[in-house]
Amino acid sequence: MKKIPTKIVLWGGTGQAKVVRPILQHYGSEVVAVVDDTQGLESPFEDVEIYHGYEGFKSFIKSRKVNEFGFCICIGNPHGHTRIHLHKLLEKEGLTPVTVIHPTAWIAKNAVIGEGCQIMAGALITEEAVIGKDCIINTKASVDHECVLEEGVEIAPGATLCGCIHIGTNGWVCAGATVLPRIKIGEDAIIGAGAVVTKDVPAGATVVGVPAKEFVKKKGKK
Repeated sequence: MKKIPTKIVLWGGTGQAKVVRPILQHYGSEVVAVVDDTQGLESPFEDVEIYHGYEGFKSFIKSRKVNEFGFCICIGNPHGHTRIHLHKLLEKEGLTPVTVIHPTAWIAKNAVIGEGCQIMAGALITEEAVIGKDCIINTKASVDHECVLEEGVEIAPGATLCGCIHIGTNGWVCAGATVLPRIKIGEDAIIGAGAVVTKDVPAGATVVGVPAKEFVKKKGKK
C-alpha cells in the first residue's frame, strides 16, 4: 500500500467517517478536518472540527500547504457519482487521494485497487479482480476472481460477488446479497439486501428477492 499522508481531510461526517478514522490511525495518519455538505451537522469527533460545504473546505485549506494533506471521501452509495466528483475536485485542489485498507482485509497480489477506495475489515478480494476508483468494499464483503467494478461502486457488508462479475459505475450491492458468476450489473443499479442475482441487471434498475427480480413501484405509491 502506498504511503499515506499524515494529515487527512475526511469529506463526509457520518458513519463511514467513524469507521475510516481508526484505519488511518493504524497507519500513523490523523484526521485534521471533516467536511460535510449538510449545514448544521456536528462533527462525528469531539477533537476534530467540521467545515460545511466547499466554502467551508476552502476556509480550512486557506494559507495551508495543500500538498501535505490527503483526503478520503466518506460518503456511501447511492452517492458513488458524488465520490467521483469530489475526488476530482480535491485532487485538482492539490490534495492526495488516499486508499484505505483495513489490516484484516485480504487482497490478492494481482488484484488492482483504484485510488480512493476503502476496503474494510474482513473484506476479501481475490485473483485478478479490478476495483475502480472510489469504490467501497465494506465489512466482510467478498469480491471473487476476475470481477470488474467500475468507479464509485459499493459492496455492502456481507455481500458476495462470485467470479467474473462486472458492475457499472455507482452500482450498489446491498448487505448480504449474492451475485452469481458472470453476471453484468449496469450503471446506477441497486441490488437489494439479501437478494440472490441469477441474471444480468440493467442500468438504473433495482432488484430484490430470491431469485432477484426488478422492483417496480405500484402506481400512486411514493
